[in-house]
Amino acid sequence: MKTIATFNIDENTPAETAREFEMLYSDSGRVLIKLQAESLRRFADDNPYIEFPEGIKLYFFDSLMNVKAALSAEYGISWEKTKIMEVKTNVVVNDFEKDETINTEHLIWDQNDRKIYSDVFVKRTGPDGVIYGDGFDADERFRSFTLRNPKGVFTINENKSPGK
Repeated sequence: MKTIATFNIDENTPAETAREFEMLYSDSGRVLIKLQAESLRRFADDNPYIEFPEGIKLYFFDSLMNVKAALSAEYGISWEKTKIMEVKTNVVVNDFEKDETINTEHLIWDQNDRKIYSDVFVKRTGPDGVIYGDGFDADERFRSFTLRNPKGVFTINENKSPGK
């Protein structure tokens, strides 16, 4: 015990670390998300969290295992108790089904409420043009998306009637 007591373990020391990490999230045997990170640090204090200090990449799959969307950021943190994940710095979300890209510096995913949002500058690029905003709110599948204070130039096809 004296030898163990001589180790200075800082309370900020991670309980677990990993390099070149990859994890699959599945539901009923179907892979939904693949997470990749250069490094992972898990802290098991009163408010446990997992940190991705060297960046994070998430790939979202459809039922045929095709990548339908991807997210990348230079930093990520996931709070285990509250089920909130934050990504920061050069956040890019690509929706391959809609051919849209979202760029921001901070994005929050509330897994309990199944919502994704940002309170900072957002750039949304799609086939109809580029739109800027002061944040956004979306469901976790980006089916419903509201841009706050939208500004920009985009194309409206007047020949298309609603619903087509």
